[in-house]
Amino acid sequence: MSCPGNCVCTSKGAVMCVGHTITDIPKPLPVHTYQLQLNDTNMNVINEQSLANLDLLLRVSLTHSHLHTIHPRAFHIAPQLKSVKLSSNDLSTLPARVFSPLTTLEELHLNGNQLETIGLDMFKGLVELLILDLSWNKLSSPASDVFNGLTNLNFLNLGRNSIKKLPSTIFRSLTKLRQLLMYNNELEVLEAGIFDGLVNLEELKIHHNQIKSLPPQVFWSLRNLKILTLSSNRLQAIPEKSFYHMPKLTKLTIYNNPLLSLPDQLMGQMPDMRELYLYGTNLTTVPGNLFANMSGLLSLNFHLNDKLNELPSDLFCCLPNLEKLSLKFNDLRYLHPQLFSKLTTLTILILNNNKLESLAENIFQGLGELFSIDLKNNHLKNLPGDSFLSNTRLRSLTLSGNPWDCTCSITGIAKWIRYNEHVVLDRDDALCHSPKYQLLRTIGSLREEEFNFCDATTVNSYFPTQSDLHASAKPFHTISTSGQTSVVASTTIPPTATSTTTQGATQQVIILTTTPTTKPPALHTKILSTSLQTLTTTPPDEEFLLATETPSTLYMSPPFYDKLVIEQGPEFVHHNLHRGWVYVWFLPSDTTLAGLLMFSHILLVAAGLFLIVAAMYSMYRLSKTMDELKAEHAHNTG
Repeated sequence: MSCPGNCVCTSKGAVMCVGHTITDIPKPLPVHTYQLQLNDTNMNVINEQSLANLDLLLRVSLTHSHLHTIHPRAFHIAPQLKSVKLSSNDLSTLPARVFSPLTTLEELHLNGNQLETIGLDMFKGLVELLILDLSWNKLSSPASDVFNGLTNLNFLNLGRNSIKKLPSTIFRSLTKLRQLLMYNNELEVLEAGIFDGLVNLEELKIHHNQIKSLPPQVFWSLRNLKILTLSSNRLQAIPEKSFYHMPKLTKLTIYNNPLLSLPDQLMGQMPDMRELYLYGTNLTTVPGNLFANMSGLLSLNFHLNDKLNELPSDLFCCLPNLEKLSLKFNDLRYLHPQLFSKLTTLTILILNNNKLESLAENIFQGLGELFSIDLKNNHLKNLPGDSFLSNTRLRSLTLSGNPWDCTCSITGIAKWIRYNEHVVLDRDDALCHSPKYQLLRTIGSLREEEFNFCDATTVNSYFPTQSDLHASAKPFHTISTSGQTSVVASTTIPPTATSTTTQGATQQVIILTTTPTTKPPALHTKILSTSLQTLTTTPPDEEFLLATETPSTLYMSPPFYDKLVIEQGPEFVHHNLHRGWVYVWFLPSDTTLAGLLMFSHILLVAAGLFLIVAAMYSMYRLSKTMDELKAEHAHNTG
């Protein structure tokens, strides 16, 4: 058996030749060659005799070789061919009926060339053709009867051309076609009845076109269709009942269309539907029955709709087999408590990057198979402590990027996180945003004892609230009772602050009462069983505030002791506990003075840098002068 140079020949009859030195089909080839592959050659023409003496050849492939010409009788001497592949060449035209002698041809690949037109009788006589690939060419308007006679065709690829319009009868003879690909063209409309003859079609891909509207009932004849891609077009609306009579559909994509609304009747019975992609639209809401006929749906990608702000409460009522639900990057602010109640098989729930401000306590109740929940980058301030108690299989939860409010309302979820740290994957980034004394603490670091005061009788806070700190403060003044002097800090919101004392010299209580114009947030405190010390002498000379309800009980907030609270207001506040007294220090803060000090600091730094540079320059000049003097001295003495 002989094998030409630059070729590899197998004993079974397959030959592969590669190299720029090849300008024609190498000769001689083994007589039993049935498959010939030529790749990356310098063969520009298939001559009339190129395929001579290859009577057993069934499959020929010439790719990536800059082929630009085929002799009109090139295939007359090889009518037995079953497959011809001429992909990725420079063919811009084809001789009329050049393939007609190949009456038993089953595969013809012309993709990746420069073809602009196809002759009317180009495929005449190819009655056994099963696969025709014309993708990656420059076709713009194929003739209406170009595919006539291809009655056995199973696969037709017209993708990645420049087709702007297709005649309504172009596919009428392709009754056995199973796959039709027309993606990445410039189609603006689909003619009514264009798919009527494709009764056996299983896959239709028309994504990445410029289709602005669909004819009513255009897909109704496709009763065997399993995959339909309409994504990345220009659809603003879809006609009513467009997807009826498609019971075998398993995958539907209509994402990246500027859809404004969907009709109440859109989807027919689709029990075999497994994947649905509906994202990148202008929808603000959808009909409540949109997914009602998709009982077999496993994955629903309903995300990246930046105007979608409302979901009907029964939207997911009829998806008993759904495993993955993605609602990320929408504009959702509220979810109905029963929205997910019927999704008992759900394992992945993606809700990140919405504007959710709160979630109902039982919204995840009954989702026993839930494995992953993504809640990051919302507007959540707290969650009920038992939100995830029924999700026993939960192994992945993300909470970062939310403005968590680490006051009493956070205690439940904080406790859950402490006991389930392994579940919260971003626990180190789930940070408190308020109040300011908890700023940047992780929720998981909050301890139970910090919130002991939350469970007791509540009283109004007698410590300054945030609004108090932003209001002006009156100077400290003294009130004398029974020959004793007490110092009281009086603040205005503009409420009035008064102080009263009990009669008698052995016990004294100072009570601060305020009447704000707007009700300040209540601080829930625990009643501590601490007896008030008997005051027989004047309190220390430090400025302080002691607030109580009765002479016998002292209300205090344990987590606040010895903590410095810096507010962006008129003062800094430091609470201190000493011998039963709570001291509150008010240190005036003047923004003008602070600005002056900052300016002075910058000025001093700049002056220092200038002096350093000046000193370095002086040293340089002094060194240079010394060198000149030495040189002059050496010259004079020489």
